[in-house]
Amino acid sequence: MSSSPRMALVGSLVGALVLAAGSAAAADAPAAGAKEKCYGVALKGKNDCAAGAGTSCAGTSKVDHQGNAWKLVPTGTCVTLKLPGDRAGSLTPLTRDVPKA
Repeated sequence: MSSSPRMALVGSLVGALVLAAGSAAAADAPAAGAKEKCYGVALKGKNDCAAGAGTSCAGTSKVDHQGNAWKLVPTGTCVTLKLPGDRAGSLTPLTRDVPKA
C-alpha cells in the first residue's frame, strides 16, 4: 500500500473513532434544557409546585427553602446547590422548614 491510500485509511479510522466517542458522550449527557424537580431550594412564594396540602401549588411556599416545595433546575445541578445553613437541594421532598398547618 502506498503512503496516500494508507493515510486516507488511517484518517477514516480516526474519524470513525472520534464520531463513536462523541456519540457515547452525548448519550451520557442530559438533553440541552433538561430540568429536574429540586426540593428545598425555592424562595418564599417562588416555588414551581408541591408545597403541601391545602395549596394551589405554584407560588404557595410560605418560607424560604421549604422542604416540600420544589423548583425546576437544570438536570444534574439540584444536589450541588448550596443553601444557607450548610444545606443542599434534594431530588425528594424534605421535612425541613415545612410550616405547621
